[in-house]
Amino acid sequence: MTAPNDPQEPRPADAAPPAADSVAARLREAVRAVESGERPADSFFTRPQPSPRPRPAPGPAPVRGAAAEHDPAPVPVPAGLPALLAAGGAPEALAGRVAAALGEGAERELGDDPWRLLAVEGVRPEQADGFARALLGADLAPGDERRTRALTGWLLERAALAGHTALPMAVVAERLAGHGVPDPEAAVRDAVEAGAVLVFQDHEDVPATGAGEGEGEGEEAPVRVLLGLDRCALAEESLADGLARLRGTFAGPGEADWAAAAAAAPSASAGELIRAVAGAALVAHTGGEAARAEPAALVAASLGLGLRACAASHTPDGRGRLAALLPEGAGAAVTVGGLLSGAEGPERDAEGLLPLDLLVVLDAGQLTAESAASLVESLPDGARLVLSGDPALLGPAGPGRVLGDVLAAGGCPHVRSRTPDPGPVGELVSGIGVGELLQVAAPANEVVIVPVRDPGEAVHRTVQLVTDSIPRAFGLAAGEVQVITPGHGGAAGTRALNAALKERLNPGPGRFDGFDPGDLVAHSPAPGRLRLATVVEADATGLWLEGADGRFLVPRQHLADTLRHGWAVTAHQAAGTRWPAVVVVLPGDAAGAVDRAWVYTAFSRGTAHLSVVQGLGPALAGAVAAPASAPPTTRLRALLREQAAQVPAG
Repeated sequence: MTAPNDPQEPRPADAAPPAADSVAARLREAVRAVESGERPADSFFTRPQPSPRPRPAPGPAPVRGAAAEHDPAPVPVPAGLPALLAAGGAPEALAGRVAAALGEGAERELGDDPWRLLAVEGVRPEQADGFARALLGADLAPGDERRTRALTGWLLERAALAGHTALPMAVVAERLAGHGVPDPEAAVRDAVEAGAVLVFQDHEDVPATGAGEGEGEGEEAPVRVLLGLDRCALAEESLADGLARLRGTFAGPGEADWAAAAAAAPSASAGELIRAVAGAALVAHTGGEAARAEPAALVAASLGLGLRACAASHTPDGRGRLAALLPEGAGAAVTVGGLLSGAEGPERDAEGLLPLDLLVVLDAGQLTAESAASLVESLPDGARLVLSGDPALLGPAGPGRVLGDVLAAGGCPHVRSRTPDPGPVGELVSGIGVGELLQVAAPANEVVIVPVRDPGEAVHRTVQLVTDSIPRAFGLAAGEVQVITPGHGGAAGTRALNAALKERLNPGPGRFDGFDPGDLVAHSPAPGRLRLATVVEADATGLWLEGADGRFLVPRQHLADTLRHGWAVTAHQAAGTRWPAVVVVLPGDAAGAVDRAWVYTAFSRGTAHLSVVQGLGPALAGAVAAPASAPPTTRLRALLREQAAQVPAG
């Protein structure tokens, strides 16, 4: 079984069509009554709504999703699982992934409920339907509660990859109807009653024209009913409570001479940041690449004041750029994943807490709700936390928009950097950030536009730029030039570009599961995590790679799911990393795949040079000028505002 690349969610071809008019009318009436206050949310359900499970007691934070530094140990595959998969028409090779998703009881669980196959990443509803029919017979009802519960969870998991921690109830029901569920309202009610999903009420934001932080304040916000996954609910509530704990235990500036440190800061913005941190437990800091010097100055000043300080970045490359800004030998630069896993940073104390007075998180826009919750749970009472990032960049490949929600909720100092990114690339990216695609002067060819007519020409010109033109003009090795493109599929996606680049840069038969020694690869052990490395060798256990942190093994059973060639990556994969030169490929069929945030992220990855292989024509300027995409649906902003409203004035 292979997962289709098509992101659409078609209704199974053999499913009975939903009674769309009557179902939609009943659903709209139910949602209208709840959201207007005429009917309490509880009345939508026949039994009490389940509460989120209790938060964990303080202690070592679990390593979640993007925080995992290494591939997880393989779960033993039950002896009968491969045969069960084969009986359902699924490849036996899927057994390892099924066991990883469902645990040691995977065989029994899947035999009882074939739609649990949807818990395996990459499996789609039509594939799970076919698997269920093969095991249980062709007369399965599209409203089978096992199917509708699995579909509800699958829809929310898909939404989580796009940043949503919850979805409006009406949206979930509409999508269930699109998959042939005959009574979406009943399916939603059943999923909640079974504990498969949780239901919430909160107040929908009412943005005003030009609104930013605290948008919609003072306006009566309508109530909305949301459905969410337990893990997302726990993460956002734990994060909100953790931030409240830091605020509640903050003791003020203390004895440190913050004023002197601010006066000695290398820039006005750095001084402003130091003063803000002196008086607050939580501070938000925003700016571009050049602004990273400001939190670095804060960490250096804090270390000079005798405080225990640490700065965490999203990627090893970001950690390296940060370390270059800190005093030599300080050892205060880490990655978020390394800090959470214990591979980097200070050793946790007896209570499982990080012995820190100050934690600065750079690239904070890449934090998922889960990784942010883990960080905050790991901080001791009285610690300070700085969330620093660029809100114009693409968000995380997982649930949450932590930095955006903290900024929108208000309630903490926000320091806006006044340090611009330098050079023609910086000028171009700054314009994109405000919706303008500028024609910038580039006397040393810092920015080059390469028009192309079709994807084939785009691939040809990209290979030419990476292997010849850019290395020759700027004295770079081909490995210092990174290609960024909108997606993996298509005639100019990462697969096609990587195949063409491998043929020129490291030709070979791909004798190790499609890879050869010397291949540049992109290892993604979890959504939002990317490690660029070089293939060294292979043995019976898997493929050995050499990356920024030395050699590491990718087990053979994880190769197909976590490893791709890495000469070309997507903008989401590139977030948090920069290269001396970048080639951004925009084929003509990419118009619907790029927006302002995508262009801003891709164009800002090069430190010295940017080439744009331009097949979009005027559509590129249109994508930049179009209003920013609606943010994902999350609950953190509402939770933070509720907490702020409960704090007594003064």
